[in-house]
Amino acid sequence: MQDAKEEVRARLNIEDVIGEYVQLKRAGRNFKGLSPFSGEKTPSFYVSPEKNIWHDFSSNKGGDVFSFVMEVEGVDFRGALEQLAKRANVDLSVYSSKGSQEIAKRKKRLLEAHDLAATYYQRSLIQNQHAVEYVFKKRGLSKEIVQEFRIGYAPSSGDALVAFLTKKGFTKQELAQAGLTNRYGGDMFRGRMTVPLMDGAGQVIGFTARILVDDPKAPKYLNTPQTLLYDKGRHVFGLSQAKEAIRGADYTVIVEGNLDVVSSHQAGVKQVVATAGTAMTEHHLKALVRLSPQVRLAFDGDAAGLAATERAIPIAQSVGIDMTIITLPEEFKDPDEVIQKDVALWQHAIEAAEPVVDWVLKQYSLRENLTTAAGKRNFTTAALTVVRSLQDPVEQEHYVQKIAEYTGSSLQALNDKLAGVETTAEAPLKPVVDSAKQAQPDAQSYQDNLLAVAAIDVATRELLDEITDDMIQDEFRKTLLEYLKTNKDTLNDVPSPLQNIETYVKIVLLKADARYGQWSDKDRYFEAARLVRQLITEHKQIKKNQLTDQLRAAEADEDDEKARTIRQQLNELIKEIPRAKK
Repeated sequence: MQDAKEEVRARLNIEDVIGEYVQLKRAGRNFKGLSPFSGEKTPSFYVSPEKNIWHDFSSNKGGDVFSFVMEVEGVDFRGALEQLAKRANVDLSVYSSKGSQEIAKRKKRLLEAHDLAATYYQRSLIQNQHAVEYVFKKRGLSKEIVQEFRIGYAPSSGDALVAFLTKKGFTKQELAQAGLTNRYGGDMFRGRMTVPLMDGAGQVIGFTARILVDDPKAPKYLNTPQTLLYDKGRHVFGLSQAKEAIRGADYTVIVEGNLDVVSSHQAGVKQVVATAGTAMTEHHLKALVRLSPQVRLAFDGDAAGLAATERAIPIAQSVGIDMTIITLPEEFKDPDEVIQKDVALWQHAIEAAEPVVDWVLKQYSLRENLTTAAGKRNFTTAALTVVRSLQDPVEQEHYVQKIAEYTGSSLQALNDKLAGVETTAEAPLKPVVDSAKQAQPDAQSYQDNLLAVAAIDVATRELLDEITDDMIQDEFRKTLLEYLKTNKDTLNDVPSPLQNIETYVKIVLLKADARYGQWSDKDRYFEAARLVRQLITEHKQIKKNQLTDQLRAAEADEDDEKARTIRQQLNELIKEIPRAKK
């Protein structure tokens, strides 16, 4: 059932599922709400879309979307899987032992075919002088960026790739399922520069291909059709290459064309992706909000670009995206042209991005005559439609005032017009089973806090040397402790030596982000020192209790020699405990 589990997980957003039980509010990259497991008044329940993890500070519970449903519904894993599969529209019957193996096998074969195709296209590029001139001279791409994005060339002969992959053992049926052939069984892409479409892990799942010489009878671009691997409504071009830059900049730039992404990365502005070939969807933005809640759009300023921006506003609101708009200098039609002229112009345009609603209102004002009653009517109708999509009443009020300034209308008239459309009431939260509410606090949760500080602050790890193996009982905590003692890199993701405790490490990293992410280096060091002292003190107290029990047993057995030795150990230990508390 592992494949079924991963398919369900990929189709669902953890914040959407948990949001049916907990009222969640955006808190930076995470969401926060009141714990469903206790009667707390201050929110301490966190959800990380980026890590696909939740954690409740009040009970020290945490895990993935399946463990959450198991807790709140009081079901076992199979029950949680069935509930979530139904929600995700995943047919579990095809993931029987045989069906699961078949799907996994098919996906593996398609990935292998795409990887080989990308390599073949790369070699073909080097061997074709016309393609070399187009890619390196006309497009101005560097060798480094061509290698990073695995850009290649599809030969103009009708079946060059098919012949190559057939020799590698692939059937025509497999190539058709991969979207690499046309309806006649020949190569899908011919005489075109190929740009691989990659998933978040950098695996090739399809291609977009641009014709080298523009021909009015042929489309400029061809894209891989929908396949088992490629879903255009979910795919974000350039995400695998951009994700670290997005985290660093704390915003994503979305452009319209894939080659705009490539040009921007070559120029050193790497927090750039595209949703090329399809309208922006909720899936696109949810993939990005996991990295940063800030998105800057660089769409065309024409009617189509305005319409696309309008459609994006309610989606961004529902996902928790703060969206702004990049306006290019008038003489340029796309980011690639700006970058070819001067990358500083592109960077300046990004930095000058304005709030999306301000930009939309400005565009509306330019297409209507606001000195006439009809112009004001049309403008306010369109503008208030956008304002209705905003979820925050203060934000709505701000833009109603802006609309009043544009038209000279009264706030009363605009509010009356705004109120003319019914608003949808929030859906009630689902109940949580009583057994889930009986959570008891974890007395050792402070040990997770110590590991969380050490995970993100390397300077605190020197304090971990005071901790001996017998001070910690939990095996997950022991494993992470030993890793942190011997590795000096900041822990951002789960490294391969910790894959067997992946969920626990992700919870610790979520704790680190939520609790200690904004602390100063000095405060984190003092906190780590305090937690180490607490651990040592607790360990000594446990040892003291054990020695006390042993002393009573020795006295009961009238073993004076043993009792004398234990008293000496006990006295030494009692002297140490107060010092550990300082």
